[in-house]
Amino acid sequence: MDKLYAIARENIKNSYSPYSKFAVSAVLELKDGTLFKGVNVENAAYGLCNCAERSAIYSAYSQGVRKADIRRIFIYTDHAYFVSPCGSCRQVMRELMEDDARIVLANNKGETKEYRNAELLPAAFTEGDL
Repeated sequence: MDKLYAIARENIKNSYSPYSKFAVSAVLELKDGTLFKGVNVENAAYGLCNCAERSAIYSAYSQGVRKADIRRIFIYTDHAYFVSPCGSCRQVMRELMEDDARIVLANNKGETKEYRNAELLPAAFTEGDL
């Protein structure tokens, strides 16, 4: 986990967050150890922004990764408190990652909190509801 922390902390500098000034970094780890990094990317038209979690997941999916391949996602913010994924990210994670995949939140004090994916969005709307 120290490796993921170091990568996420270094990656946060790639965030493009001139409006919120709230940088977020995510590192998606596959079961084979492959890593995909993501950061939040803002836009003056706020609805066009993309969160770090979705950036990492979409990057992985664009290269053929699927939910069974994913071990966990590590989410870092440069704050002393923990920041949980937004609702949009929770919905994407719930559909594109297995329910038992791990969601790890990290703060700038080196502390982490870990959740199962299904815990962050109980009673989710999924492909089974269609």
